[in-house]
Amino acid sequence: MTVTLTWLLIITILAAALAIYDGIVRLQGKRGNSVLAVAELVLAGLMLVSLFVALPVPFTTFAFSLVLEAVLIALVVLPGKRRRGSSTATFIALVLNSVVVLIAAGWLHIPGLG
Repeated sequence: MTVTLTWLLIITILAAALAIYDGIVRLQGKRGNSVLAVAELVLAGLMLVSLFVALPVPFTTFAFSLVLEAVLIALVVLPGKRRRGSSTATFIALVLNSVVVLIAAGWLHIPGLG
């Protein structure tokens, strides 16, 4: 199996890794929204797995990144007990995942990324 290293793959891996980091930090703290943090962890993990393993048709990287996008938006919008600067990883993961979703949907074309 050969994996071609592209900018889109790197952005996707970074988005999933930051979402995993953010989910772990949210689960360790007492900030509420633990159900969303678990969903964030599971979806980001499945997103990483789907990059390198062929899963059945409905379970694609695009599907996982789309649902992860909704979870990240919910984590940003819903109130929670946050310390200052604790949601930086959430915002960065949200932006990177937005780029992945928009490029995978065909709504954004950046030369050299896809």
